[in-house]
Amino acid sequence: MYKSNNNIAYDCKYHVIWCPKYRKPVLKGDVEKMLKEILSFKAETLGAEIIEMETDLDHVNLLVSCDHRYGIHKVVKGLKGFSSRVLRKNFPHLKSTMPTLWTNSYFCATVGSVSLEVVKQYIENQQVRTKKK
Repeated sequence: MYKSNNNIAYDCKYHVIWCPKYRKPVLKGDVEKMLKEILSFKAETLGAEIIEMETDLDHVNLLVSCDHRYGIHKVVKGLKGFSSRVLRKNFPHLKSTMPTLWTNSYFCATVGSVSLEVVKQYIENQQVRTKKK
């Protein structure tokens, strides 16, 4: 579904993955539960929407939709920073066993409604009708 503002219609979705420092398996039980609540809350305050979310013991997987003007980097930075502060405050063992909760890095890939081949074919065929005349 497309979103729009006064001048632009857009559909920006991203697959995002990040890990705890040293890939420690800390995302379980109450930590996992609170993390999911925190990420949903923070995404909303950032103007983003988490379409899908799941964690494993050592990584977070998200499908995120956000305004193209704001950018996925700011969304990920906001989600990681906020969740780190809240989780480390509520779960002292995360503070004592790890220097930071998250690694500095993350994976991000765009996710489209149509395939790359469909878009390429659409662009290639833009002037086909006028060239035939």
